[in-house]
Amino acid sequence: MSRLDALSKSRPRDAFIRYSLIAMGFLMLLAFAVNLWSAGNVFSPRRGENLTRFFSELRPWPLQGETWSWEIAWSWAQRILDERGWQALQGTLSISVLAIILAFFFGGLIALPASRKLMSPEPWLADAGRNRPGLDFLFLLLRSLVRFCLIILRGLPEYIWAFILLALLGPEPWALVLALAIHNAGILGRFGSELADDMDPLPPASLRGLGAGRLQLAFFSVMPMTLNRFLLYFFYRWETCVREATVLGMLGVASLGFWIVDARARGRYDELFLFLLLGILLVLLGDLLSSLLRARLRRV
Repeated sequence: MSRLDALSKSRPRDAFIRYSLIAMGFLMLLAFAVNLWSAGNVFSPRRGENLTRFFSELRPWPLQGETWSWEIAWSWAQRILDERGWQALQGTLSISVLAIILAFFFGGLIALPASRKLMSPEPWLADAGRNRPGLDFLFLLLRSLVRFCLIILRGLPEYIWAFILLALLGPEPWALVLALAIHNAGILGRFGSELADDMDPLPPASLRGLGAGRLQLAFFSVMPMTLNRFLLYFFYRWETCVREATVLGMLGVASLGFWIVDARARGRYDELFLFLLLGILLVLLGDLLSSLLRARLRRV
């Protein structure tokens, strides 16, 4: 125990981190105390009545005020699914799949010139370009421009891109596809460039020493060595695209989000709840498929 105590006492301590955590805790307590006055409104009898009425309206319309029947509930759900549900589900899935495929392709390409190691006078050969400051500056400028473009792509949220593209293309599914693809291309491009910079430098340095060009390094060293990890990010962003495709449908494109807004406008909370369940089901299926594929990739 004395050895453990000695190690504990000799461990590095950072006063900035310690005081920052104390300040964060104090601010959290202060925010809670300042907003505590509104807690009474949340638990007021009127709010309780509204909540009870809301949950009662989630029941299928033919069963509101009636005894529950699974046969009637399924018949009601099947009618809505046949009319709008399956088509909306298919549209949401199609938008997310097309968007992530485009983002994967363009994000992967943009990642290459954004890499600090690849976009240098002599890729992965640190000492080779020290006597050429002008060339170093040129590569730094090109790399910075590409990284600035990535910041713009991922810095604007999907719904901002969607507003711009809807104004240009009209209420078409391709507006949502491109909005999701542009935003996620910026994210995947940043992830890809970081993967290239953090990979084992020995294989690309060896190929460069044998005379391999920049494109050969990219296609025969960087891509094969980073593909597995890049695919993990791909599936993660696809899960996000599934959720965002549902939300962006609220802008007027016939997907789950569109019919959720439509049901809310008509006061049909039972239909709204059904479309929400479809969205949750789609996210769960996407998460399951992503988990299975990522588990498979980890074993490769």
